[in-house]
Amino acid sequence: MNYKDRKAMPLFPISIVSELTELSARQIRYYEEKNLVAPLRSEGNRRLFSFYDVDRLIEIKRLIDEGVNLAGIKQVLKLKENQVQESEAKANKDHNKVYKKDMSDKELHQLLRRELLESGYLNKPSINQGDLSRFYH
Repeated sequence: MNYKDRKAMPLFPISIVSELTELSARQIRYYEEKNLVAPLRSEGNRRLFSFYDVDRLIEIKRLIDEGVNLAGIKQVLKLKENQVQESEAKANKDHNKVYKKDMSDKELHQLLRRELLESGYLNKPSINQGDLSRFYH
């Protein structure tokens, strides 16, 4: 399980979230009603909040304290979500760009030879072992 999955796990009941965010249970239910936060429900129909939900509620509280109304909060949260999605999409695109290029055996051997020869000069690091592992199974 990676870090992102752990933060998305619904773990906290409303009483704990209330303490963490300094919001009342009534306020938290109201924000849920207004679709600002969407906790999961347990089999007993209890709200369970993730770390992401807690972070979002803290952000909502900060914006409320600054005098932003609910419509403004929805816009701010929507903009932040769009920025996160765009940055994740860019990161995935950049990652795919680096690793999608298929190399011929000859190109690979030339790259490895050049890296090995250069690694001893000017304290330049060579290719990481993890990068090489994708070529050898």
